[in-house]
Amino acid sequence: MGSFSGDIRPHVVCIPVPLQGHINPMLKLAKVLHHKGFHVTFVNTEYNHKRLLRSRGPNSLDGLPNFHFETIPDGLPPSDADVSQDIPSLCESTVKTCLVPFCNLLSKLNDTSSSNVPPVTCIVSDGNMSFTLDAAHKFGIPIALFWTPSSCGFLCYMHFRHLVERGLIPLKVKNVILISSPKVSQMERNGILLT
Repeated sequence: MGSFSGDIRPHVVCIPVPLQGHINPMLKLAKVLHHKGFHVTFVNTEYNHKRLLRSRGPNSLDGLPNFHFETIPDGLPPSDADVSQDIPSLCESTVKTCLVPFCNLLSKLNDTSSSNVPPVTCIVSDGNMSFTLDAAHKFGIPIALFWTPSSCGFLCYMHFRHLVERGLIPLKVKNVILISSPKVSQMERNGILLT
């Protein structure tokens, strides 16, 4: 795939699940697309964006032409804590509350009279951010779902139902020792490990 040249530059909106293990791979993909000539809008939640600016400095996201960050709320109560958010609450909240703010952002980006960016030509969304499918359909924008877990994790997700149906998971093991070492053997002799 070659780079784009001239005034016409495709504009991709990248939106990961607001968790580090999803943000980092999406950011790497966004950088590759930018290098190939795309205008990139990377969408963070307001909470993660504030954490990023606190950790890296207020100007840490400045300076790259045709690559910028936007934010949407995650629907959780505001917090100044510098900790990971409760994952189940975050997942439930993004599904229920992020569609409208994301659509508002797409409208803002596509309003060429007030924005200094090209209209959005595609969305790359984390596969777990299902509301982006509705937004893409509403705006008639092509969308690609990006699966951020490892290939091993992906295979586990794909086969999870089959493993449950076969009774292989959840594991039904009573006597498990994960490692063998002199320390473990000593703990066994002292009755600390139950086998």
